[in-house]
Amino acid sequence: QVQLVESGGGLVQAGGSRRLSCAASGFFFSTYAMGWFRQAPGKQRELVATINRGGDTDYADSVKGRFTISRDNAKNTVYLQMNSLKPEDSAVYYCAADRIQPMMVRPSNYWGQGTQVTVSS
Repeated sequence: QVQLVESGGGLVQAGGSRRLSCAASGFFFSTYAMGWFRQAPGKQRELVATINRGGDTDYADSVKGRFTISRDNAKNTVYLQMNSLKPEDSAVYYCAADRIQPMMVRPSNYWGQGTQVTVSS
C-alpha cells in the first residue's frame, strides 16, 4: 500500500538547520510531484515547497532562500533542507505526493503522518 514516512524532525535552536526526509513506497514515485506542507497550532496547513517530476521547484515566500527541496528518485525519497530556522517555522511538517502537476492540495493526494519541528528562540 501507499506509504509516506517522514523523519528528521526535532528540536533546533533559532538559526540552526535541519533536514527532513520522506521515504515513499507503493506508487510510482518518479512520476509524482512531491511537496512539503506544514501546520502550526491554530493555523491552516500551508504549502512550504514543491518539486515536480522534472525537478522544478517552488517555495513559499516565507522560506525562499532558506529551505531547499530535493528528490532522489533512485531512493524514492524527497528531502527538505531547512537552514536559518526561525521560531515561526515551528510546525508539524507533512510530506505529500500528487500525481498531477503542478502540485496542489487534492483529495487524491497521498500524505505522510507528519514530523514535528520545533525551533527555540
